[in-house]
Amino acid sequence: MTHALVDFHCHLDLYPDFENIIKESERANIYTLAVTTTPRAWQRNYELTKDLQYVRPALGLHPQLVGKNTAQELSLWEQFLPQAKYVGEVGLDAGQDNFRTLDEQKKVFERILTLCAEAGDKVLSVHAVRTVTPVLDMIESLLPRGRGKTVIHWFSGTPAQARRAINLGCYFSINAPMLYNDRNEVLLKFIPPDRLLTETDGPFTQNGSNPSRPRDVAQTVRALGKLRQLSPDQMTEQIAKNLKDLLTNDLASSSSDR
Repeated sequence: MTHALVDFHCHLDLYPDFENIIKESERANIYTLAVTTTPRAWQRNYELTKDLQYVRPALGLHPQLVGKNTAQELSLWEQFLPQAKYVGEVGLDAGQDNFRTLDEQKKVFERILTLCAEAGDKVLSVHAVRTVTPVLDMIESLLPRGRGKTVIHWFSGTPAQARRAINLGCYFSINAPMLYNDRNEVLLKFIPPDRLLTETDGPFTQNGSNPSRPRDVAQTVRALGKLRQLSPDQMTEQIAKNLKDLLTNDLASSSSDR
């Protein structure tokens, strides 16, 4: 492939060889967004990536962790926000194990979106498990276009919800399990080519018997290209262009900023 690969959602700090996988992604010229689940992980991620070209850290507060020292976690998240260009993983989760905290999750997500809108230059990787409509409602009301950008991670909604997200300016990061699920075929063909990014969500996805690594996103590019009748090079070029557009259009700062 002639263009750099993009893994826009990977939990690098959850691998046992955290520092090595950062170096691996940097050497391979893979644009990798190192999302975090707690702001307590931010400082280490930031220090290890601040001088790199391809790996960037994201400041997260995962909705599945809301309810565990939430006030302290949110306070710490707010403290680090001025350092962060990227925010993630954040959002809402109404899955079986997490719906009981949904009201509190909404309060946290509301605060996150409000502060990101005030900053005006953040790019968010957003979790929306069984919560696509409330997530989009909150983005629409709290993060207006021109005040930030949103990438929906592992989108699991309907074509109608995808259309609404597209109209709100959202992008979508696509991983291998999404492509290997037949019911997603229509949805993935429906999303415009200029709103697509790729991700692994490693180490929570597998490549064979091993956790996915950023380099494995090449397989996703090939599968997504096949679905959309594009060669791997054409698909890689489109995704690279989408990343560039995401980081430059309608934002106050350039792609070189953190």
